[in-house]
Formats: sequence, structure tokens, C-alpha cells
Amino acid sequence: MHMADALISPAVGATLWAASAGIAACCARKIRQSGDDRMVPMMGVLGAFVFTAMMINFSIPGTGSSGHLGGGLLLAILLGPHAAFLVMASVLTIQALFFADGGLLALGCNVFNLGFFPAFIAYPWIYRPLARGDGSRAWMASMLAAVAGLQLGAFAVVLETKASGISALPFGPFVLLMQPIHLAIGLVEGIATAALVGFVSEARPEALAPVSTSHERRSRWYWLVAALLMGGLFSWFASERPDGLEWALAKVSGQSQTPSDGMHREAARLQQKTAFLPGYAFQTTEASRSGANAGASVSGIAGGLFTFSAATLIGVGLRRARRNGAK
Repeated sequence: MHMADALISPAVGATLWAASAGIAACCARKIRQSGDDRMVPMMGVLGAFVFTAMMINFSIPGTGSSGHLGGGLLLAILLGPHAAFLVMASVLTIQALFFADGGLLALGCNVFNLGFFPAFIAYPWIYRPLARGDGSRAWMASMLAAVAGLQLGAFAVVLETKASGISALPFGPFVLLMQPIHLAIGLVEGIATAALVGFVSEARPEALAPVSTSHERRSRWYWLVAALLMGGLFSWFASERPDGLEWALAKVSGQSQTPSDGMHREAARLQQKTAFLPGYAFQTTEASRSGANAGASVSGIAGGLFTFSAATLIGVGLRRARRNGAK
């Protein structure tokens, strides 16, 4: 559900950049004020995990489309909504800058759609109330929250595209394609999120409530190793079908549209300079399965480590700011 710049006008892009930046600033302030440093070491490893998990597209039977985990709900469950939003912003920024996954002009839209709705709507208003008490209810809570978060995000994509007014996409058919396909993706994400949280709570409960112990430090290494395995190996098996947004766009318009105004050109030029592995693949004239696998592996490992570093630096910076402010 990563929006490309071709769908977004400069005005809408700037508005959502400002909104996402404002939410990020509020999240940073909340984390500083909380005085809880326990989630800081986990921000980096979970960011790497979500980055690599998002690389693994799964096919949606009978549609010709595919989907991937959004990761926002999982981050909110494990880190809380404020840290989750900052980590998701890190993931999406790394994807846009270095792998051309989502546009730079549309980055604010993508952070809002994939970060705000799961962290601040689906998690506190659906998952937490439903998952309290009986642990078996976490399955239903995860599925409903994941579906709600993706449905809201998908509808926001349609609204942002319509408000931009630079494409000829008809509102009604676009909605009727976007919502059902992301319903299917949301169900899969809900099942995967519930399974992962359930497994972690049984096998290593300290990973759900980090504390400064040797066991918790080991659990961080497990998350990081899992991320590198997914990025370096499991990414080979990702579906090559278009994701839900690409599929819906192809069904509605049949062709992509590329605006030619100055801001779109500058954003595209900047992304061409920063994206060293666009599309998570080596840019070669000869396509081969081994070359595609090598590109996916390098992208997964490099992107996971980049995200790990970015999210960790954010957490460490907030911790230092709080301690300096207390002096």
C-alpha cells in the first residue's frame, strides 16, 4: 500500500508530510516524558524485523494480486503506539530513500496511512479492549484490528488520490477494488500477528515486556537474526504479483500516469540518486532468478541493518534528550 508520487499532488503531499511530522514530534515528546527506556533497545531490532517482513509478498488466491504485512499493529503491540509510529516512519523512510519503494513526495502519506491508523486507531480502540483477559481473544482482536487498520489506510489512499486531482481514477471503482483486496490482506496480517505474538508470549514472554536482563538481551538477538534470515533468504520466495494498490490501479486505469511538474521531477531525481537498489533488485540488463535472489538478499540484509540503525538512533537520541533535560 505504498503510494507512488504519481498519485499525489504537491499540496496533498506537503499536508501529509506536515501531519506525519507533527505526529512524530508528539510521539517523541511522549516517549521522552514517559521515562521508560525499556523499549529503546527493541526499537531497532523490531524495525529491522518489520522491514524484512514487508519484503515478503504473499499471493491472494483468485485475484492475481499479492499483499504483505504492514507491521504497524505488531509494532504497537510490542512497543506501544508512540514508539511504533516512530519505528514505522523509519522503515518507510529507508524503503523510499534506498529502495524506491513508495515516493518521496508521498512519504508523508505512506507514514500516515501505515503508521497512524494501526498505532492510534486499531491498537488502542480495537486490539487492547478485545485482547484483555482471556488470551484466546487475542486472535480475534488481532484480526479485527489488522483489518480495521488496513481498511482505513486503503480508504485514505483513495481519498488522498482523489484530493490530489492529478489522476483520472474514478472514485467509486477505485474504492470498490481497494477495500476488498485489503480486507483479504488484513485477515492474513491479523492471523500472522496473532500467531507471532502468541508464540513470543509463550516461548519468550520477556520479549513482550523488555527488561534489562541477559535473557532480554538474547531475545533482541533472536529478533535480529530472524530479520536477517527473512531478508536474506525468505525474500527469495516473495510473490511477484502486484500488491493490492498496484493491482487496483491497473484494474481501474490500465496504465500509470506520471505528472511532469517541477516538484515531481525533483523528487524523482533525488530518489534516483539515493536508491541504490530500486525495487529491491540489481539493475541489470539480463534478468535471472539467481540475480533476483541475490538482489533480494542484499536488499533485505542492507535494509534491515539500515532500519535497525535508524530506529536505534531515534531511541537513543530520545533517551539522551530526556536525561539531559533532567539535569
